[in-house]
Amino acid sequence: MQSRFACFLPLVAAQLVGIAAAQAPAKIGIINVQAAIVNTEDGKKALGNLEGKFGPKRKELERKQGDIQQLQAQLQKGSTVLGDEQKRKLMGDIDARTKSFNREVEDAQAEVEQEQGKIYQDLGQKMMAVIDKYARDKGFSVILDVSTQQTPVLYAANDVDITKDIIELYNKNAAAGAPAAAPATGGAAIVPSAAPVTAVPKPLVPLPRKK
Repeated sequence: MQSRFACFLPLVAAQLVGIAAAQAPAKIGIINVQAAIVNTEDGKKALGNLEGKFGPKRKELERKQGDIQQLQAQLQKGSTVLGDEQKRKLMGDIDARTKSFNREVEDAQAEVEQEQGKIYQDLGQKMMAVIDKYARDKGFSVILDVSTQQTPVLYAANDVDITKDIIELYNKNAAAGAPAAAPATGGAAIVPSAAPVTAVPKPLVPLPRKK
């Protein structure tokens, strides 16, 4: 009888372990993918290149914006001393410059966003491979992207934020020249909060606003 009972104990223990494992909560993490991308060494380099490319255009737009503001101030100060013809001419000049300025801002903004999209697309694909491997190695079931303000995450403890770990791992792999592996099927799910990795929430190179 004792031997039968002794043989029965391991079976019961195994069943209990299986039940506990089945009831164990899923391991969930969060990451700010966009912040992670721009804070990697590759991201910083790409940002520097973007600034070098569009910096002169931004300064030119800022100068034109300043010229318009000076004309507006001139019109306001001379409202009581300028003749009607002078006012119409000055207002027409302000209007023409403002329209031209707004078109240039729109064109420059579209070009900046296009270049940013390329950066997020290229580095985002590499980062997704890093995230996937990290999640599988660490036993995560789901990773939530909280890059945008529309994130469904209302609260998360600091120890579930893997952004810093992913930046460090990405830089380590890049320094070692490790190729980005394709995400494995059946691994952890990386769920975007509202937008894909390629979304650009704000300009990396800020431009003047339209008037």
